[in-house]
Amino acid sequence: MRNFQQKRGLRNIIYSRPVLVFLGILVIFFAWGVVSFMGKMEITRENRKIAENTIAELEDKKEKLSSDISKLKTEDGVEESIRDKFGLVKEGENMIVVVEDKNLPVVEDVPSKGFFTFLKNWFK
Repeated sequence: MRNFQQKRGLRNIIYSRPVLVFLGILVIFFAWGVVSFMGKMEITRENRKIAENTIAELEDKKEKLSSDISKLKTEDGVEESIRDKFGLVKEGENMIVVVEDKNLPVVEDVPSKGFFTFLKNWFK
């Protein structure tokens, strides 16, 4: 009988209002922590995507630079680079320079003789 009364006394303490209020506050506190953790997790996902995109761009740039370096290790690549940068030619080669004509005649826009043009000019 005493054992039953001891269990009943423990239940009365656990089910009392102050203990239930304390447990409710504790649950709210942990729920708030979980919600803030989920927000931080979303920010971390976005930062990870940005970092992965940056890594992909840097790998592409690395491949391009590696191909440029391997190209410059050959004699033809060095020659092509010098030609592009300085505009040099070999002996016996001719170079053609295309220059645009700066004295082109100016063509004026001739308005069409339509009905809407007539109305537009009439209200000016």
